[in-house]
Amino acid sequence: MECGVWVTVENGRAVKVEGDESAWHSRGNCCSKSQSSLQAAYHPDRLKHPLKRTNPKGEDPGWQRIGWDEAFRTIGDKVNETIAKYGGQSIFSMIGTSRIWSMSGGNAMTYYFESPNVHYASQICKGPRFVGTRISSYDGMFWLATTEMPRVYVQWGGASEISNYDDSCRSTVDAASSADTHIIVDPRMTGMGKESDIWCPVRPGTDGAMALSWANVIIENELYDDLYVKRWTNGPFLYCADIEPTGFETKAPSTRMFEVKTRLLKESDIKDGGSPKRFMIWDNLLEAQGKSGNDCLTFYDVDLGNFEGEGPWTPQTQGKQSEQYAPGAVPGFLPDPVQFSPEKDPALYGEFEVTLKSGASAKVVPVWQLYAERCAEYAPEKAEGITGVPAETIRKAALAYGQRLDPSTGYGNGGIQYMLAIEHSGNAVQNVRCFDSLVGITGNFDTPGGNRGGTKGGWGSQFTPGGKMNPPEITEKILGKDQFPLLYPWLGMFSDARTVLEAIETGKPYGMHLCMLSSGDHMNMVNASYAWEQLKKLDFMFASELWHAPTSQLSDILLPVHHWLEVDCVRISQGATGVEGATCRAIEPPSDTMWDIDIYTNVVKAMGKEWLSTAESDYPTGEEQLSETTKKAYGMTWQEFRQHFQDNGWTDCKEKYPDTWGTYRRYETGQYMAGSPGFWTPTQKQEIWSTVLETYMPDSGFELPSYKEPPHSPIADPELCQEYPYVMTTGRRIPVYFHNEHRQLPWCREQWPVPRVEINPEDAAELGINQGDWVWIESKWGKVRQTADLYYGIDKGVINCEHQWWLPEFSSPSKGFELVNINCLMDKDAQCPIGGATNIRAVPVKLYKATPENSPNGNPTPCDIDGTPMISTPDDPRLKAWLPGGTGTDQHYED
Repeated sequence: MECGVWVTVENGRAVKVEGDESAWHSRGNCCSKSQSSLQAAYHPDRLKHPLKRTNPKGEDPGWQRIGWDEAFRTIGDKVNETIAKYGGQSIFSMIGTSRIWSMSGGNAMTYYFESPNVHYASQICKGPRFVGTRISSYDGMFWLATTEMPRVYVQWGGASEISNYDDSCRSTVDAASSADTHIIVDPRMTGMGKESDIWCPVRPGTDGAMALSWANVIIENELYDDLYVKRWTNGPFLYCADIEPTGFETKAPSTRMFEVKTRLLKESDIKDGGSPKRFMIWDNLLEAQGKSGNDCLTFYDVDLGNFEGEGPWTPQTQGKQSEQYAPGAVPGFLPDPVQFSPEKDPALYGEFEVTLKSGASAKVVPVWQLYAERCAEYAPEKAEGITGVPAETIRKAALAYGQRLDPSTGYGNGGIQYMLAIEHSGNAVQNVRCFDSLVGITGNFDTPGGNRGGTKGGWGSQFTPGGKMNPPEITEKILGKDQFPLLYPWLGMFSDARTVLEAIETGKPYGMHLCMLSSGDHMNMVNASYAWEQLKKLDFMFASELWHAPTSQLSDILLPVHHWLEVDCVRISQGATGVEGATCRAIEPPSDTMWDIDIYTNVVKAMGKEWLSTAESDYPTGEEQLSETTKKAYGMTWQEFRQHFQDNGWTDCKEKYPDTWGTYRRYETGQYMAGSPGFWTPTQKQEIWSTVLETYMPDSGFELPSYKEPPHSPIADPELCQEYPYVMTTGRRIPVYFHNEHRQLPWCREQWPVPRVEINPEDAAELGINQGDWVWIESKWGKVRQTADLYYGIDKGVINCEHQWWLPEFSSPSKGFELVNINCLMDKDAQCPIGGATNIRAVPVKLYKATPENSPNGNPTPCDIDGTPMISTPDDPRLKAWLPGGTGTDQHYED
């Protein structure tokens, strides 16, 4: 959920968008994109009618206006024909970033397509953070309770003061400025970063090494939460290299069962008939009593949810109301930490000898010691050589984060706002696990101002009517599972985007023939040029869109959708803000457009399939499906809830749901595990040693949090970096844009007319590049042009480019993305080895000035196919053509 806003409507027309003063999660503020939304809703080039292609793909589509009946009939016939000829697995959805009504509906449609395949922006945006936290602790625990004002605010690899979900912009600035210490970890100096107390300018892609270095400082100075580590992590569990991995069946996040196989010592390893769900621990108290060997062992029982000797588990009810909470919100309940009873002292260090059930002796070591040894490999002096950050700066930052400012609270100084950048280095999931462990051991897991995960309320962060999970015989065909075994059966969240595109190209392991495009695009991962060429080969694509955008230009049927100002829908915080409410239709949509949810329902109807719903209608309207949701949570129809929201404003989920969102340390109360203590892992502990990765990727070295050089870094690929000597990062937030959106809105484009590459002025001088020059940026895999922005806030040898640019003013089918989109420079095969996220933040490139001699059309400025230059100045007359009531720059299809 984004900023809460008021929309002022006069005579049926929206005239102003401003911050909602009752929206405490956004502090009554909103960003520039809010007001500019008026220009999107009334844009002359907005799609207003269904269209069909009449020309081959890759050429001028030759759009022809059609009616909705023809559009749905064509789509239904093509989908059914594809399923009959090739099987449902040959269809995939391409869905995008956090449009609650389109992204989630796209997921639901895979059930009707009988397909496991989704080309999902989540693979590179939040997906690695979800995967990493699901493996290690609990789904989505990367979300920081920013509005609860962490005492030490750490922003790592992002700029949420400009743009983010939930608590961004003003909320972020307030949290950072009120913190005792503000730390930024980022290769470039961000706008808010110049106000920080400590800046760690890491070499792009080395975030994992920095996180492990912080952990080393915290361990060496004994700043970790001893009770939490011993009771709630698997740090005390014993690793035994001398046994074969064994285990038990348990449920994965996908709800499928899988067999855990681990070398962590279990009762079944030392005792005939012993339980594989009893994990052994060396108790220092037993050793102090003069016992030895197996007599020093105790255990944690996964079935019972308790340690040996403890009575039946019951939720912790002792505690107090938190004194640290967001202004405007209610306090939450903070349970007291449960102590060991009877007393135990699980060993964290040491090598011990035990006797296996075979009678053989074996050496065992606590997981915590292995983790401490791993972190010691990245002590500040060693991490300096990797990250480029001075050892003393690393140490200063780690101590500021780890030393509790107020020990009386019983928890740490706050979580870590680790953001999108850490997912883009080729080591995405392991980066997440480095942060997950760091947050946990410092006592900042599910605490005020800590990492709390996604809000739990009356509905999920996606409005998902109509679908259900595919059966195993369909899901097991998911593309990418051979290279990324977590994709199925453990995860079941998305297919691998590269493998989907390669299946179009090669037909292996099976061909892909049809795509449904819903808020997704081809420019966000893999390599944009490669993706474009493959999508051109599809038999059929249909798209729900607001615009003639690059990816939708390849569709065969183009369906016009409602703008957010025209939509009714439930809303809830994605992250840890704890707010739910509604998006309320402010203006009527163009008469021949349709809401995404209604499009999905009609497609299913055209396929002749039953729409799964509890509504009375066989094919319920979007409003009927909204009522299904609001009745369950509030006992109200949608119209009743909509009025309730208008009258009463935003719901504080802590107040409405006190036992779930209103309670901290939910691992103590059974909220994570539906009535059992602990975390959503096979061991019920925050897993520093991942039994999931040990099971699915045995002997990979990924069991512990680890660092890996980006695949083409100066260290990993020095020969390539000699030819391409600059390290390119990308993906930064731009105040007037969101990923690929808003390039056709006049207020936005006149503020930021061209894509920029930030270059250190010393590098620019050596290259003969001046401020504002068009510059070629070239990698082994492609080249594009952007304009030079000389900036001392980025190190020599590093450049920062802008992502997902395209040119709505162009008439070419591609809309010029191949000329300016930095995602054309990526190595499609450089991926996170666990979740498949494309490496896009540490790419070797070379730079040189664009000149008439080395530029197409003899013009350094990128030009359309007819030689017309792109908009590059704020006084370009085409910007006025985009104003409401203007002529636009696209062809229109009115009566």
